[in-house]
Amino acid sequence: MKTTVKFQPRRRAILGAAITAAGLALSGCGASATPAGGGGNVELNFVFWGDANRAKMTEAALRIFEEKNPGITVKTEYQDSGPYADKLATRFAGGNPPDVLNMANRSLLEYAQRGTLADLKSMPELNLDEVPESVLSRGTVDGKLYGLATGVTTIGIVVNKTITDQAGVAIPDDKTWSWEDYAKFATEVTQKTGGKVYGAGYDVATETGPIMLARQRGEDFYTEDNKLGVSEETIRDWFQYSVDLRKAGGYPPAGFFEQIGGSPAQSYLAKGTVASQIIPINNFKGYNDAVEGEVVLLRIPGETSAERRGYSADPSMLWSIAAKSKHPKEAAKLLNFLVNDSDGAAETLTQRGVPINPEVAQSITPKLSTDDKTFVDMMAAIQEDDLPPAYVYPKGASVVADTLKQLATEVEFGRISPADAAKTFLEKSNAAITK
Repeated sequence: MKTTVKFQPRRRAILGAAITAAGLALSGCGASATPAGGGGNVELNFVFWGDANRAKMTEAALRIFEEKNPGITVKTEYQDSGPYADKLATRFAGGNPPDVLNMANRSLLEYAQRGTLADLKSMPELNLDEVPESVLSRGTVDGKLYGLATGVTTIGIVVNKTITDQAGVAIPDDKTWSWEDYAKFATEVTQKTGGKVYGAGYDVATETGPIMLARQRGEDFYTEDNKLGVSEETIRDWFQYSVDLRKAGGYPPAGFFEQIGGSPAQSYLAKGTVASQIIPINNFKGYNDAVEGEVVLLRIPGETSAERRGYSADPSMLWSIAAKSKHPKEAAKLLNFLVNDSDGAAETLTQRGVPINPEVAQSITPKLSTDDKTFVDMMAAIQEDDLPPAYVYPKGASVVADTLKQLATEVEFGRISPADAAKTFLEKSNAAITK
């Protein structure tokens, strides 16, 4: 199938999932490396989260940066998303922040208001002319730009079609299906495989799901004035959905999921014990490579049956520059390279989502695999919809994420009801945000 990616002005509201660092959950052991080069007068410290494959692609791009910028070398460090957040906080608290770094959506406002990040708009070495305003706005605080999307993506559901075909279960039309349709599909898969494969295996404990559900119901999980806008009813229903699906058999029993890592190869979809999973869609190729059988990519349920679309314009993660960087000009040059250089993008492709410079995105399209074109096509199609806005996450968003995770575990093991969990969630989250 011939694929064409268009970037018309009205479609520059480029999408990304409201997935937090935890939601992405890209696995990787702590590591550091210095790309080939050397002899430079300036060494930049560049840290990010991801796995070994992401690091390999990133370092290949950085070698090109060093060739184009004699006198600058880049030392990279990468880590899994969970340990990364703690490591970053320690670096900043100790007065030794990286020059260029990954910043989570939920942490941006907090770091910005502490004065720890540089205003990217004030750096002449960084050209932002081609970046859509909808992308810039997601990193803007009080008129200053503290974060720039590393790339944009969204979420979707991957289904192992080989399993569903063998079970004789039809995959619903993802352009019209509801959450009820997804539950029926998942339950049928479990039943027809004799309980050997569960129909659904998504993560209840990240913000991704309730953010989407809130938007579909006309609510903003986080509001424009940096508050919590999701209702208690929506959070209750989010928890209740997994409880009901588990009782029906479509979702695994309590304790089924273990800490096995977040890469596609480590997933339960790859193990063949679940038939569907919610993922950042830029990881589609990884899942298709890791899973034995045919994997199909679907939109999230409820997009046409709800009040409005759940998809919106969010970066998957952000680039920032530390305010105390000893080499701000060189750091800005590196960030400019990551945003605007087609040669560098040809090495990283869609590892961090679709490049935010439309011209760069166009330049890498011929180099994409069929699977990557599939997810780019999905993003392009979603952008045709009338999508709600998205806003910078408020201060305290990390506590919100942790609270959701803790309560999801309590609900999973039946130690608290979805209704009580929702009440507690709002109380603790609002307290953290208004603190």
